[in-house]
Amino acid sequence: MKILFLSQYFPPEMGAPSARVSELSRHWAEQGNEVTVVTAFPNHPTGKIFPGYEGKTFQKEEVDGYTVLRSWIYVAPNKGFFKRMVCFLSFMVSSTWTALSKGGKCDVVIATSPQIFCGLAGWVVSLFKRKPFILEIRDLWPDSAIQLGVIRNPILIALSRWLERFLYRRADLIVPVSRSIQSAIENHGIPSERFELIPNGIDFNLFVPGPRENELRRSIGNGNEFLISYIGTHGMAHALERLVDAANHLDPERFHFLFIGEGARKQAIVAYSKEVGAENVTFLPYQEKADIPKWLAASDLSVVSLKDLPVFETVLPSKMFEIMACERPTLLLARGECADLLKEAKAGVVVEEGDPARIASMIEHLAENPEKCKGYGQTGREYVFEHYHRRDLAQRYLERLSKEMP
Repeated sequence: MKILFLSQYFPPEMGAPSARVSELSRHWAEQGNEVTVVTAFPNHPTGKIFPGYEGKTFQKEEVDGYTVLRSWIYVAPNKGFFKRMVCFLSFMVSSTWTALSKGGKCDVVIATSPQIFCGLAGWVVSLFKRKPFILEIRDLWPDSAIQLGVIRNPILIALSRWLERFLYRRADLIVPVSRSIQSAIENHGIPSERFELIPNGIDFNLFVPGPRENELRRSIGNGNEFLISYIGTHGMAHALERLVDAANHLDPERFHFLFIGEGARKQAIVAYSKEVGAENVTFLPYQEKADIPKWLAASDLSVVSLKDLPVFETVLPSKMFEIMACERPTLLLARGECADLLKEAKAGVVVEEGDPARIASMIEHLAENPEKCKGYGQTGREYVFEHYHRRDLAQRYLERLSKEMP
């Protein structure tokens, strides 16, 4: 099979979108398929082109047995509505041109959303190539943008909803990453047979358990304190100030909080930490993906946090699976499908309300019960290995793609 895959995000960028596309493509290539990924030059979430990619409008790479075509993009940091829209639209135009002029022959076209304009590019490419159009939905757009207050203009909201429905109806196959997302799309009148649920998964060659005492833990001067980590995007969706407030409720001699990553609210969270005088908090920038399992191993507890909005009740954050795969307990500050999954997996604890005092109390409880934490880590790894192994999900995805071929 010849697969053409459009995604704005791709390694060396961090995050679920880039990991998903790169790992699926690698597995498909290992099965003898020809995979071509059309993506942007890496810049997310800072809006600065990564070193080694500057000043280019096109680049072809061979990665893990498949082809990567990088097309021009107007870069913008992950904040501010207007510049982000220009960024999204620039990739829509350039990726369409790159896929049509340099993508070669294909049997199916996959486009992954968000952002939704990548989906529109995929539909246009499939139309010209006369091949099936596969639309991945990793979160509900424009619902997330509307509920976060990013889109407020009634006309833009109406246009966004029209585009959403347009793409749902044009897709030959819709691939949601959670059951809740599928249910929400089905409410638009899309029949269930046009879906294939393929959640995010884990590369078990990368995410493996490791020793708590390692060089990364020592590098931040952490001795025997109970180390709580948040590793991921510091964005509008994550409400990380409450975690800083929780740190302020705890004894800095016993507890230390580690934030790793970048995002639209990173500087605001750092400033807030200084404003409230949180002494037991360390902020680090983006870290190499290969080091993330070591940072998780160095942690006693790792946090997944989502703002308390209805749209986020549909998501399954991939960082949950990474924590579980590394045999660490999860503290989940969210509600919805992800909370149900964590409880089912017996892989950690849920604090739905997000009150800093309650968060701090739960952290203290876990610190005083190391055997419980160990148990959460072990059962979590067993659960995610059984249900979210990227290899198995990639194979199921491939089998469904073969059915969509004319």
